[in-house]
Amino acid sequence: MIQELINRYKRMRTERFLRQTYQYQYAFVGMGLHSLTNLYPVLHYLSVPLKYICVTSEQKAKLIERKYPSVKATTSLDEILKDESIKGVFVAASPSAHFSIASQVLQSGKSLFIEKPPCQTLEELDALNALQQQYSSPVAMVGLQKRYAPAVQLLKQRLRKEHLINYDLHYLTGAYPEGNALLDLYIHPLDLVCHLFGKPEIIACRQVAKDSFILLLQHAHIVGTLELSTAYSWTEAEESLKVCTHSGIYRLSQMEELTFTPTSSTVFGIPMEKLHHRHETKGLFFHRNNFTPTLVNNQVYTQGYYSEIEAFVCQIEEGKTKVTTGLMSVRGTYELLQAIQSKNNTSRSKYKDTGAADEEKSRL
Repeated sequence: MIQELINRYKRMRTERFLRQTYQYQYAFVGMGLHSLTNLYPVLHYLSVPLKYICVTSEQKAKLIERKYPSVKATTSLDEILKDESIKGVFVAASPSAHFSIASQVLQSGKSLFIEKPPCQTLEELDALNALQQQYSSPVAMVGLQKRYAPAVQLLKQRLRKEHLINYDLHYLTGAYPEGNALLDLYIHPLDLVCHLFGKPEIIACRQVAKDSFILLLQHAHIVGTLELSTAYSWTEAEESLKVCTHSGIYRLSQMEELTFTPTSSTVFGIPMEKLHHRHETKGLFFHRNNFTPTLVNNQVYTQGYYSEIEAFVCQIEEGKTKVTTGLMSVRGTYELLQAIQSKNNTSRSKYKDTGAADEEKSRL
Protein backbone atom coordinates (compact mmCIF):
# COMPACT_ATOMS: atom_id res chain seq x y z
CA MET A 1 0.00 0.00 0.00
CA ILE A 2 2.74 2.44 0.98
CA GLN A 3 4.83 1.50 -2.03
CA GLU A 4 1.85 2.12 -4.30
CA LEU A 5 1.38 5.62 -2.84
CA ILE A 6 5.08 6.36 -3.33
CA ASN A 7 4.96 5.20 -6.96
CA ARG A 8 1.82 7.22 -7.59
CA TYR A 9 3.39 10.37 -6.15
CA LYS A 10 6.52 9.95 -8.28
CA ARG A 11 4.41 9.37 -11.39
CA MET A 12 2.30 12.48 -10.73
CA ARG A 13 5.42 14.56 -10.16
CA THR A 14 6.97 13.42 -13.44
CA GLU A 15 3.76 13.93 -15.40
CA ARG A 16 3.34 17.43 -13.96
CA PHE A 17 6.80 18.35 -15.22
CA LEU A 18 6.12 16.86 -18.67
CA ARG A 19 2.85 18.78 -19.01
CA GLN A 20 4.69 22.08 -18.63
CA THR A 21 4.95 23.13 -22.26
CA TYR A 22 4.97 26.52 -24.02
CA GLN A 23 3.07 27.61 -27.11
CA TYR A 24 5.20 30.61 -28.16
CA GLN A 25 8.75 30.91 -29.41
CA TYR A 26 11.62 32.98 -28.06
CA ALA A 27 14.97 34.45 -29.03
CA PHE A 28 18.18 35.16 -27.14
CA VAL A 29 20.58 38.02 -27.83
CA GLY A 30 24.10 37.36 -26.55
CA MET A 31 26.16 34.34 -25.59
CA GLY A 32 28.68 35.18 -22.90
CA LEU A 33 29.90 33.24 -19.88
CA HIS A 34 27.04 34.50 -17.68
CA SER A 35 24.42 33.37 -20.20
CA LEU A 36 26.03 29.96 -20.73
CA THR A 37 26.44 29.35 -17.00
CA ASN A 38 23.19 30.67 -15.53
CA LEU A 39 20.53 31.39 -18.16
CA TYR A 40 20.80 28.84 -20.97
CA PRO A 41 20.70 25.86 -18.54
CA VAL A 42 17.40 27.15 -17.12
CA LEU A 43 15.92 27.63 -20.60
CA HIS A 44 16.95 24.07 -21.45
CA TYR A 45 15.50 22.66 -18.21
CA LEU A 46 12.19 24.45 -18.76
CA SER A 47 12.20 23.44 -22.46
CA VAL A 48 11.55 27.04 -23.52
CA PRO A 49 11.24 26.99 -27.36
CA LEU A 50 14.32 28.97 -28.40
CA LYS A 51 14.21 29.72 -32.14
CA TYR A 52 17.07 32.23 -32.49
CA ILE A 53 20.38 33.07 -30.87
CA CYS A 54 21.75 36.43 -31.97
CA VAL A 55 25.48 37.21 -31.75
CA THR A 56 27.78 39.77 -33.37
CA SER A 57 30.26 37.29 -34.88
CA GLU A 58 29.66 35.16 -37.98
CA GLN A 59 32.23 32.68 -36.69
CA LYS A 60 30.41 32.32 -33.38
CA ALA A 61 27.09 31.93 -35.22
CA LYS A 62 28.50 28.94 -37.14
CA LEU A 63 29.72 27.35 -33.90
CA ILE A 64 26.32 27.89 -32.26
CA GLU A 65 24.46 26.12 -35.08
CA ARG A 66 26.89 23.23 -34.87
CA LYS A 67 26.39 22.87 -31.10
CA TYR A 68 22.65 23.66 -31.10
CA PRO A 69 21.21 22.24 -34.37
CA SER A 70 17.63 23.12 -33.42
CA VAL A 71 18.43 26.84 -33.03
CA LYS A 72 19.01 29.35 -35.82
CA ALA A 73 22.07 31.52 -35.18
CA THR A 74 22.00 35.01 -36.64
CA THR A 75 23.90 38.28 -36.52
CA SER A 76 20.77 40.28 -37.40
CA LEU A 77 18.54 41.56 -34.62
CA ASP A 78 16.12 42.84 -37.28
CA GLU A 79 15.54 39.28 -38.47
CA ILE A 80 14.34 38.34 -34.99
CA LEU A 81 12.19 41.42 -34.48
CA LYS A 82 10.43 40.94 -37.83
CA ASP A 83 9.53 37.34 -37.01
CA GLU A 84 5.95 37.41 -35.71
CA SER A 85 6.31 33.96 -34.12
CA ILE A 86 8.78 35.39 -31.57
CA LYS A 87 6.90 36.63 -28.51
CA GLY A 88 9.77 37.22 -26.10
CA VAL A 89 13.42 38.21 -26.40
CA PHE A 90 16.10 37.54 -23.78
CA VAL A 91 18.98 40.03 -23.85
CA ALA A 92 22.30 39.42 -22.08
CA ALA A 93 24.89 41.26 -24.13
CA SER A 94 27.48 43.90 -23.28
CA PRO A 95 26.02 46.32 -20.67
CA SER A 96 26.87 49.28 -22.89
CA ALA A 97 24.72 47.81 -25.67
CA HIS A 98 21.69 46.96 -23.52
CA PHE A 99 19.84 50.26 -23.88
CA SER A 100 20.02 50.23 -27.69
CA ILE A 101 18.96 46.57 -27.97
CA ALA A 102 16.19 46.96 -25.39
CA SER A 103 14.83 50.01 -27.21
CA GLN A 104 14.59 48.10 -30.48
CA VAL A 105 12.88 45.12 -28.83
CA LEU A 106 10.30 47.33 -27.13
CA GLN A 107 9.62 49.23 -30.36
CA SER A 108 8.85 45.88 -32.03
CA GLY A 109 6.10 45.26 -29.46
CA LYS A 110 7.71 42.05 -28.21
CA SER A 111 8.23 41.17 -24.56
CA LEU A 112 11.69 41.90 -23.18
CA PHE A 113 13.89 40.22 -20.60
CA ILE A 114 16.95 42.44 -20.18
CA GLU A 115 19.89 41.46 -17.99
CA LYS A 116 21.22 43.99 -15.50
CA PRO A 117 22.07 46.72 -16.03
CA PRO A 118 19.26 47.45 -18.52
CA CYS A 119 20.77 50.88 -19.24
CA GLN A 120 23.39 53.31 -18.02
CA THR A 121 21.35 56.17 -16.54
CA LEU A 122 18.03 57.03 -14.93
CA GLU A 123 17.08 59.03 -18.05
CA GLU A 124 17.60 55.96 -20.23
CA LEU A 125 15.46 53.87 -17.86
CA ASP A 126 12.64 56.43 -18.14
CA ALA A 127 13.03 56.28 -21.93
CA LEU A 128 12.62 52.49 -21.86
CA ASN A 129 9.53 52.84 -19.67
CA ALA A 130 8.07 55.31 -22.18
CA LEU A 131 8.80 52.95 -25.08
CA GLN A 132 7.04 50.07 -23.32
CA GLN A 133 3.95 52.20 -22.87
CA GLN A 134 4.08 53.65 -26.39
CA TYR A 135 4.48 50.32 -28.20
CA SER A 136 2.43 48.24 -25.73
CA SER A 137 5.12 45.63 -25.06
CA PRO A 138 3.36 43.03 -22.87
CA VAL A 139 6.27 42.32 -20.49
CA ALA A 140 9.51 44.20 -19.84
CA MET A 141 11.54 42.90 -16.93
CA VAL A 142 15.07 43.34 -15.63
CA GLY A 143 17.29 40.39 -14.70
CA LEU A 144 17.84 41.28 -11.05
CA GLN A 145 17.49 37.68 -9.98
CA LYS A 146 18.10 38.15 -6.25
CA ARG A 147 14.52 39.37 -5.84
CA TYR A 148 13.45 35.88 -6.93
CA ALA A 149 15.85 34.00 -4.61
CA PRO A 150 13.83 31.81 -2.18
CA ALA A 151 15.74 33.11 0.85
CA VAL A 152 15.05 36.74 -0.12
CA GLN A 153 11.36 36.06 -0.67
CA LEU A 154 11.13 34.37 2.72
CA LEU A 155 13.04 37.20 4.43
CA LYS A 156 10.83 39.87 2.86
CA GLN A 157 7.73 38.01 4.01
CA ARG A 158 8.97 37.77 7.60
CA LEU A 159 10.20 41.39 7.76
CA ARG A 160 6.67 42.64 7.03
CA LYS A 161 5.70 41.49 10.52
CA GLU A 162 8.79 42.84 12.30
CA HIS A 163 9.65 46.09 14.04
CA LEU A 164 12.85 46.98 12.20
CA ILE A 165 15.89 48.63 13.82
CA ASN A 166 18.91 48.53 11.50
CA TYR A 167 20.72 46.41 8.93
CA ASP A 168 24.31 45.80 7.87
CA LEU A 169 25.20 44.62 4.34
CA HIS A 170 28.56 43.55 2.91
CA TYR A 171 29.17 42.94 -0.80
CA LEU A 172 32.86 42.17 -1.21
CA THR A 173 34.63 40.95 -4.36
CA GLY A 174 38.00 41.14 -6.08
CA ALA A 175 39.10 43.71 -8.64
CA TYR A 176 36.73 44.50 -11.50
CA PRO A 177 38.72 46.10 -14.34
CA GLU A 178 36.33 45.08 -17.14
CA GLY A 179 33.46 47.43 -16.40
CA ASN A 180 31.65 49.86 -14.10
CA ALA A 181 31.56 48.23 -10.65
CA LEU A 182 28.87 50.59 -9.35
CA LEU A 183 26.47 49.79 -12.19
CA ASP A 184 27.48 46.22 -13.07
CA LEU A 185 28.08 44.80 -9.58
CA TYR A 186 26.64 47.02 -6.87
CA ILE A 187 23.27 47.28 -8.59
CA HIS A 188 22.55 43.89 -6.95
CA PRO A 189 22.96 44.82 -3.26
CA LEU A 190 21.50 48.29 -3.80
CA ASP A 191 18.44 46.82 -5.51
CA LEU A 192 18.14 44.26 -2.72
CA VAL A 193 17.88 46.86 0.06
CA CYS A 194 15.43 48.92 -2.03
CA HIS A 195 13.35 45.78 -2.54
CA LEU A 196 13.38 44.78 1.13
CA PHE A 197 13.16 48.17 2.87
CA GLY A 198 11.84 50.68 0.34
CA LYS A 199 13.24 53.89 -1.11
CA PRO A 200 16.27 55.20 0.83
CA GLU A 201 17.90 58.54 1.49
CA ILE A 202 21.70 58.75 1.54
CA ILE A 203 22.86 60.00 4.94
CA ALA A 204 26.54 59.44 4.23
CA CYS A 205 28.59 58.19 1.30
CA ARG A 206 32.34 57.76 1.37
CA GLN A 207 34.54 56.28 -1.35
CA VAL A 208 37.38 54.66 0.57
CA ALA A 209 39.28 53.16 -2.37
CA LYS A 210 38.87 52.58 -6.08
CA ASP A 211 35.39 51.09 -6.58
CA SER A 212 34.93 50.77 -2.80
CA PHE A 213 32.18 52.59 -0.89
CA ILE A 214 30.83 52.87 2.63
CA LEU A 215 27.17 54.00 2.71
CA LEU A 216 24.70 54.98 5.41
CA LEU A 217 21.11 54.82 4.17
CA GLN A 218 17.86 55.89 5.84
CA HIS A 219 14.67 54.11 4.75
CA ALA A 220 11.17 54.82 6.04
CA HIS A 221 11.40 52.30 8.91
CA ILE A 222 15.05 51.31 9.15
CA VAL A 223 18.59 52.62 8.83
CA GLY A 224 21.40 50.60 7.28
CA THR A 225 25.11 50.55 6.52
CA LEU A 226 26.62 49.04 3.38
CA GLU A 227 30.17 48.13 2.46
CA LEU A 228 30.53 47.70 -1.30
CA SER A 229 34.06 46.86 -2.34
CA THR A 230 36.25 45.24 -4.99
CA ALA A 231 39.29 45.38 -2.69
CA TYR A 232 38.84 41.79 -1.49
CA SER A 233 38.94 38.46 -3.36
CA TRP A 234 36.80 36.69 -5.96
CA THR A 235 37.85 33.34 -4.53
CA GLU A 236 36.36 34.27 -1.16
CA ALA A 237 33.75 36.79 -2.32
CA GLU A 238 31.17 37.65 0.33
CA GLU A 239 27.57 38.76 0.19
CA SER A 240 25.94 38.97 3.60
CA LEU A 241 23.04 40.83 5.18
CA LYS A 242 22.22 41.18 8.89
CA VAL A 243 18.87 42.69 9.88
CA CYS A 244 18.26 43.64 13.51
CA THR A 245 14.64 43.71 14.71
CA HIS A 246 12.99 43.96 18.12
CA SER A 247 12.35 40.22 18.15
CA GLY A 248 15.80 39.14 16.97
CA ILE A 249 18.44 39.13 14.24
CA TYR A 250 18.09 37.74 10.71
CA ARG A 251 21.23 36.72 8.85
CA LEU A 252 21.28 36.07 5.11
CA SER A 253 24.49 34.62 3.70
CA GLN A 254 25.29 34.29 -0.05
CA MET A 255 21.57 33.66 -0.79
CA GLU A 256 22.34 30.16 0.53
CA GLU A 257 21.28 30.39 4.17
CA LEU A 258 18.79 32.39 6.21
CA THR A 259 18.87 32.15 10.01
CA PHE A 260 17.15 33.90 12.92
CA THR A 261 18.48 34.41 16.44
CA PRO A 262 15.83 35.64 18.93
CA THR A 263 16.56 38.53 21.27
CA SER A 264 17.51 37.56 24.81
CA SER A 265 14.82 38.21 27.42
CA THR A 266 15.19 41.01 29.97
CA VAL A 267 13.79 41.71 33.44
CA PHE A 268 13.49 45.40 34.34
CA GLY A 269 15.84 46.12 31.49
CA ILE A 270 18.48 43.67 32.75
CA PRO A 271 19.54 41.07 30.14
CA MET A 272 18.98 37.64 31.63
CA GLU A 273 21.88 36.21 29.65
CA LYS A 274 24.19 38.21 31.93
CA LEU A 275 22.69 36.59 35.04
CA HIS A 276 22.84 33.00 33.89
CA HIS A 277 24.25 31.13 30.94
CA ARG A 278 21.82 30.38 28.16
CA HIS A 279 22.16 28.14 25.15
CA GLU A 280 21.73 30.28 22.05
CA THR A 281 18.82 29.17 19.95
CA LYS A 282 19.06 29.77 16.23
CA GLY A 283 16.29 29.12 13.75
CA LEU A 284 17.28 27.88 10.29
CA PHE A 285 14.67 29.16 7.83
CA PHE A 286 16.47 28.33 4.60
CA HIS A 287 19.56 26.36 3.65
CA ARG A 288 20.74 24.88 0.39
CA ASN A 289 21.26 21.14 0.76
CA ASN A 290 24.43 20.21 -1.13
CA PHE A 291 23.84 16.48 -0.71
CA THR A 292 20.96 15.95 -3.14
CA PRO A 293 21.42 17.55 -6.61
CA THR A 294 17.75 18.35 -7.16
CA LEU A 295 16.39 21.55 -8.69
CA VAL A 296 15.78 23.36 -5.39
CA ASN A 297 19.32 22.53 -4.25
CA ASN A 298 20.92 23.92 -7.40
CA GLN A 299 22.58 27.34 -7.27
CA VAL A 300 20.70 28.61 -10.33
CA TYR A 301 17.55 28.05 -8.25
CA THR A 302 18.73 29.44 -4.89
CA GLN A 303 20.25 32.49 -6.61
CA GLY A 304 16.92 33.22 -8.33
CA TYR A 305 17.78 32.59 -12.01
CA TYR A 306 15.28 29.76 -12.42
CA SER A 307 12.36 31.65 -10.88
CA GLU A 308 12.99 34.89 -12.79
CA ILE A 309 13.02 33.15 -16.19
CA GLU A 310 9.98 31.05 -15.27
CA ALA A 311 8.16 34.24 -14.19
CA PHE A 312 8.95 35.95 -17.50
CA VAL A 313 7.77 33.04 -19.64
CA CYS A 314 4.66 32.39 -17.52
CA GLN A 315 3.68 36.04 -17.74
CA ILE A 316 3.80 35.84 -21.55
CA GLU A 317 2.20 32.42 -21.85
CA GLU A 318 -0.46 32.58 -19.16
CA GLY A 319 -0.76 36.25 -18.21
CA LYS A 320 0.04 35.44 -14.60
CA THR A 321 1.56 38.37 -12.74
CA LYS A 322 4.74 36.90 -11.27
CA VAL A 323 7.19 39.53 -12.48
CA THR A 324 8.63 41.62 -9.63
CA THR A 325 11.37 43.35 -11.62
CA GLY A 326 9.47 45.38 -14.18
CA LEU A 327 11.18 48.48 -15.54
CA MET A 328 9.25 50.82 -13.24
CA SER A 329 10.07 48.69 -10.18
CA VAL A 330 13.81 49.37 -10.50
CA ARG A 331 13.49 53.15 -10.78
CA GLY A 332 14.23 53.59 -7.07
CA THR A 333 17.40 51.55 -7.53
CA TYR A 334 18.53 53.81 -10.38
CA GLU A 335 17.74 56.92 -8.34
CA LEU A 336 20.02 55.54 -5.62
CA LEU A 337 22.75 54.70 -8.14
CA GLN A 338 22.54 58.19 -9.60
CA ALA A 339 22.70 59.81 -6.14
CA ILE A 340 25.81 57.78 -5.22
CA GLN A 341 27.45 58.70 -8.51
CA SER A 342 26.60 62.36 -7.98
CA LYS A 343 28.03 62.40 -4.44
CA ASN A 344 31.11 60.57 -5.66
CA ASN A 345 31.68 63.12 -8.43
CA THR A 346 31.16 65.99 -5.96
CA SER A 347 33.70 64.48 -3.57
CA ARG A 348 36.22 64.11 -6.38
CA SER A 349 35.63 67.69 -7.47
CA LYS A 350 36.18 69.00 -3.92
CA TYR A 351 39.30 66.87 -3.63
CA LYS A 352 40.69 68.30 -6.88
CA ASP A 353 39.81 71.88 -5.85
CA THR A 354 41.47 71.39 -2.45
CA GLY A 355 44.50 69.83 -4.08
CA ALA A 356 44.81 72.73 -6.52
CA ALA A 357 44.53 75.27 -3.69
CA ASP A 358 47.14 73.48 -1.62
CA GLU A 359 49.48 73.36 -4.62
CA GLU A 360 49.00 77.10 -5.17
CA LYS A 361 49.76 77.82 -1.49
CA SER A 362 52.92 75.75 -1.70
CA ARG A 363 54.07 77.77 -4.67
CA LEU A 364 53.52 81.03 -2.75
